[in-house]
Amino acid sequence: MGGIHPLLEKAYSKEGKSNAGRKRIDPLILFKMLVLQQLFNLSDEEVEFQVNDRRSFEEFVGLGVMNDIPDATTVAFFRERLRKANVIDELFEMFENYLRDQGLEAHGGQIIDATLVPVPKQRNSREENKEIKANRLPDGWNESPKRLQQKDLDARWVKKMISITIVIRIAFALMLSTVLSDAL
Repeated sequence: MGGIHPLLEKAYSKEGKSNAGRKRIDPLILFKMLVLQQLFNLSDEEVEFQVNDRRSFEEFVGLGVMNDIPDATTVAFFRERLRKANVIDELFEMFENYLRDQGLEAHGGQIIDATLVPVPKQRNSREENKEIKANRLPDGWNESPKRLQQKDLDARWVKKMISITIVIRIAFALMLSTVLSDAL
């Protein structure tokens, strides 16, 4: 992605000659924040929050835990500078070409925050459960739309996902403790 740097510098060149003020933020970091913003349809404030909150976003941007994350205003000003320099479309096109050359394709995503709430337990017969697990609707359920409305046929997915998440967290905790003990 070496061809991106000259375009970023063109838009982000230092206008003043004074060294006073805050140290300049690497334009590649800001561009990567714009990429995340575009892929996940985030506002300036949301991209700042997500880079602060998500380790994967922080690593993609190229910042460590101890680094300051550029704020929403900085991201907005940077995007405007790219627009004024007429390089923003070219930058995103270069980024997409780079991904394609690597055999990748960027698709927009969505960040979902789910809240699990307790609900009345479903009391299905063993025969009904066998039908549900076979992805078939048990006999008589089509005749009662109200009953069907109250049945969550995918309820077992959440249980599987929770157990997978717990296993991942335990594995990560073990790995982290091993790394820390090796470092000490």
